[in-house]
Amino acid sequence: MGKRLIVQARGKGGPRYKVPSHRFLGKVEYFPYGTFTAKVVDIMNDPGHFAPVMLVKAEGKEILHIAPEGIQAGSEISYGGDKPYLGNVLQLSNVPVGTRIFGIETWPGSGPKLCRSTGSYATVTNTTGNKVIVIFSSGKEKIMDGKCRAMMGIPAGGGRLEKPFVKAGQKLKAMMARGRLYPRSSGVAMTATDHPYGGRKKHAKFKTVSRHAPPGQKIGSIAARRTGWKRK
Repeated sequence: MGKRLIVQARGKGGPRYKVPSHRFLGKVEYFPYGTFTAKVVDIMNDPGHFAPVMLVKAEGKEILHIAPEGIQAGSEISYGGDKPYLGNVLQLSNVPVGTRIFGIETWPGSGPKLCRSTGSYATVTNTTGNKVIVIFSSGKEKIMDGKCRAMMGIPAGGGRLEKPFVKAGQKLKAMMARGRLYPRSSGVAMTATDHPYGGRKKHAKFKTVSRHAPPGQKIGSIAARRTGWKRK
């Protein structure tokens, strides 16, 4: 008798896939549109984020932001306007070309979605009308709405990946703290009763699978429209 696939066990739920013993501080978001000033109340460590977060207060409301490098408690940041100072939240149409930004909205009012991890950032390369071209560290360019907002700077905590774990136990504790299943075994390393890809040197099944496949076959790329790198 084989074992359950990881996706089956995760879907069932249970304590193995829940983050233990800590609470997240809250959701990272932006204030509503407008032109006003906010104050950084505190900078904290949130177990749910790799980057440190800062508690920002404005108009009687407190929310969380990803903290940029160089910010400190007591600093003031502004919403709106056209001053690309550290920590300010501006519309992309008001960001000068060559400025480093993070916490970018994917559509106006969506809240910070892109470049939120430590040390990640994007650069504004061109502005044409209400469209702004942004290039990411991967080299990919994206055309975005000029009304989308972003924060000036780079997320704090850069260089996190440069420090090795050294011991397997340290990596295990780090993964357990975030509710990650670790270590993971690849499907091709399992037996045929434990995984559809197992029991042979190289799996002979396609990596794409139907959206309506049963749980025991729902592995790989589910209902993928296309696979592989997109050629320019």
